[in-house]
Amino acid sequence: MGEVTITELPFGSWPTSTTSAHVVSAAVRLGEVRVDGVDVYWSEGRPAEGGRTQIVRRTPDGTRTDLLPEGMNARTAVHEYGGAAWWVRDGVLYFVDWADQRLYRIEPGGAPVALTGAPAVARGDRYADGAFGPDGTLVAIRERHPAGGRGAIDVRNEIVRLSADRQSEPEVLVDSSDFAVAPRPSPDGARLAVITWDHPSMPWDDTVLRVRDLADGTETVVAGGPGESVQEPRWCDDGSLLFLSDRNGWWNLYRWTPGGDIETVIEVDAEIGVPAWQLGSARYAVLGDRGIVFARWRDGYDGLALRLPDGSVRDLDVPFSAIAAVERADENSVVVVAGTPTTEFGVYRLGFGNGPGIDIDIDTLRAARDSEIDEADISVPEPISFPSTDDTGATRTAHALFYPPANSRYRAPDGELPPLLVVIHGGPTSQAIPVLASSTQYWTSRGIAVVDVNYGGSTGYGRSYRTLLRGSWGVVDVADCIAAARWLADTGRVDPQRLAIRGGSAGGYTTLTALTRTDTPFAAGADHFGVADLEALAAETHKFESRYLDGLVGEYPAERERYRERSPIHHVDRFRSPLIVLQGSEDAVVPPNQSQMIVDALRERRIPVAYLLFEGEQHGFRRSENIRKALDSELSFYGQVFGFELPAREGIEPVAVENLDTASIGAALGG
Repeated sequence: MGEVTITELPFGSWPTSTTSAHVVSAAVRLGEVRVDGVDVYWSEGRPAEGGRTQIVRRTPDGTRTDLLPEGMNARTAVHEYGGAAWWVRDGVLYFVDWADQRLYRIEPGGAPVALTGAPAVARGDRYADGAFGPDGTLVAIRERHPAGGRGAIDVRNEIVRLSADRQSEPEVLVDSSDFAVAPRPSPDGARLAVITWDHPSMPWDDTVLRVRDLADGTETVVAGGPGESVQEPRWCDDGSLLFLSDRNGWWNLYRWTPGGDIETVIEVDAEIGVPAWQLGSARYAVLGDRGIVFARWRDGYDGLALRLPDGSVRDLDVPFSAIAAVERADENSVVVVAGTPTTEFGVYRLGFGNGPGIDIDIDTLRAARDSEIDEADISVPEPISFPSTDDTGATRTAHALFYPPANSRYRAPDGELPPLLVVIHGGPTSQAIPVLASSTQYWTSRGIAVVDVNYGGSTGYGRSYRTLLRGSWGVVDVADCIAAARWLADTGRVDPQRLAIRGGSAGGYTTLTALTRTDTPFAAGADHFGVADLEALAAETHKFESRYLDGLVGEYPAERERYRERSPIHHVDRFRSPLIVLQGSEDAVVPPNQSQMIVDALRERRIPVAYLLFEGEQHGFRRSENIRKALDSELSFYGQVFGFELPAREGIEPVAVENLDTASIGAALGG
C-alpha cells in the first residue's frame, strides 16, 4: 500500500466514512440471547425495519432464520422500558407483540397463535419475563392498565400463571407489592422465586427476594430489604437458589438453600449486576462441575471471569469490554452477546477446554457488522479519573471514558485544540459503555473529542458510588460533567472555548441544568427528550418511575421548593448558550411537553434554539431515517455555533437555528 496523504483541516470539518448513513446501515441492536437444545436464539433491533425487534434462530450448521412474520415486533411495554419480551422452549417461541401487547407462541414452521385475550383499551394488559414450570405451564409478569384508569395510580403489576399451549385465563400468583419481577419456578415446581419492591424504591435501591410455596401460598423472605438490591434469581438442580445482591457494596453472587443459611459464592470488588432498567438481565451462567462464568464491571470496563469449583476466581483472557448477556449452552460452553472497543456487539460461543489451564475457544455465531472503519481511524476509549465535588463541596473522584479525535487522513492546523462533546448517559443509574459505537465515531472521526461521563450515581463502581445521587440529582451529576470538561481543557487536550454538552432522558436533564449554571463552561448543548420541569415529571410520568424522584430529589410535594430550584424551566434567565432539542412525539417516559416548554421559553428570550419533533418515536429513536436526521442536525448545529464547515459531499441539510447570529456565536465562544 502507498503512503497515506494527510490533509490539514480544522477540527470538526474532517471528511469521514462514518456518516449518519453508515451509523444506520445494516445496524442492529443485539439484545438478549437464549439457548434451546443445540439452537441459539437472539433478538435484533432493526432501524431499517422501523425499529422493530426480530428474533433470529441459528442452527448448528450456521443457518440463520428470522422467526417473526412481517409486521410483528417482539417488544413489551412493561415498565415502559421493556426487556424479556420473548423466550423459547423445545423449539417453540413465545413473544409479546408491540402492537397489541398480547402474548403469542410460534411452533416451528407455524403461524403466531395468541395465548392471551384481546387487549383492553391502550394495550391494557402487558406481559414480560416468562419462565416455564416443570408441568409445562408458564409464569410471567402481567402489568394491567385498566380502561379509564388514573394513570400510574391504577396500574397493577402481578405474577400470573397460564397455559403455554392454548389461550386461558391467567391465574394470579403474586400481587402484594407495587412491583414483582423475575418469576422463577423451582425444578420440582413446588416453589416460585420472585423479586419484589415497593414505592418509592427502585430496583437498584431496595428489593426483596421471596420464595412462595405454590401449594399453600406461604412465603419465605430469602434476602433483601432496606439498603439491599437483589436480582437475577436462578434455581440449581439441587434445589438451591442463586441470586445477586449488593449487601457487601457490590452486586456479587450468593446461594440460598431451603432451611439453610445464605452462602457467599462469588465475592469480588466488581459489579456483576447491572441496574434493572430493562427486564431479563443475564450476567452469570452455571456450568455445573466446570464452575460459574460471570461478567463483571471494574474501572469502567466489563469482562468475563470464571468461578472454579474450589471457590477461586480467574479472569478470562477474552477481548470483550462489555457483556450484554451470558447464557449457558452446555456443561462446557456459554453464549455471550459482547463487544470490544474496536468492534460492535456480536454473538459468540465460548468453549472451555478440558486441560489444566483455562483454554477458551471463541466461535462467532453472529458477527458484529463490518464497521468498514480502518482501525487507525477508531478512537479507543481511555478510562480517566478526575477530581470533582459532592453536594457538600467536598473533593472526591469521578470517572469517564475519553475518546480523542481519530482520523488517519486528516490533522488540524498547528496550535488548534479540538472541540469537546461531553456525553451524559441516561438513567441516571446507567453507565458509559466502552464498545465501538459508530454514533461516537461519527464525532471523533470528524475531529471532535468525546468524553462519556460516569458521574456520581452511575453503575459499575459499587453501591456507595451509585448512591451519590440520592437527593443530589442536578448537583452531583452536573458537577462531574463540568469537572470532566474543565480537567480535559486544563490538561491541554481540548479547546476550553468550544465545549458542548449533550444527553438524552436523564442526560437531557443534566444537559439543561448544566446550561443554567452561571459558571457553565459549555458554549452549546443538545437535549434529547430531557426533563425541563421536575414537578411536571413527578405528576405525569409512568408507574415505574413515578416515585423515582423521591430518592433523586426529595419527596413531593413536601420538597416542592427543591423541585422548583432544580428545574431548568425556572432558570431560563440564566441560559446563554445555544441549544438544540430533539424529541419523540409518543414518548411516555418524558412527554413532549417537557421539550416544548423549554423551547418556548428560549424562543421568548431570543436564545438560539433548534427544535426537532419526530412523529411516531417513543423514548429514544428507532427508525433509521430519524436517527440519521438527529445526528446530522446536531452536527449542523455545532458547526454553526463553533464555526466549522461540514464536508460538502455528505449533503447535510443545515438545521434551522432560531435567533442565531454572529454576535451570539461570538458570545458563546467567549468572544
